[in-house]
Amino acid sequence: MVDEEIEKIMKRKLAEMTASKEQEILELNDMNFDNAIAGNIPVIVDFWATWCGPCQFMLPIFTRMAKKYKNIKFARVNVDQAHGISQRYQVYAIPTFLVFKSGKLVDKAVGAVGEPGIHMLAQKYAQ
Repeated sequence: MVDEEIEKIMKRKLAEMTASKEQEILELNDMNFDNAIAGNIPVIVDFWATWCGPCQFMLPIFTRMAKKYKNIKFARVNVDQAHGISQRYQVYAIPTFLVFKSGKLVDKAVGAVGEPGIHMLAQKYAQ
């Protein structure tokens, strides 16, 4: 015998799972950076490098937060491939997480801040 309440919950969860599209983390470079940060939607940008251990540690956390916060864009900049962007925003340590809104830098977190750090930034700017 199947409980009606459980059946309703299962149907609702199935509908949510099939309806929700997984948010993609944008890969930014010198060509698309300015356009990506220009809108009214807040953008959290992860400055990283392939050789950076703490950056690799933060990637799954950053990915989880991107799935959780649908009203914020999540993006990454490989500092080895986009020196100009790193210099423009004075990114001297990685990972560094910068928050942009309407093309302007509005917040920053430096280091492997873990899930609480990314959550704090995202929650602060989620509308």
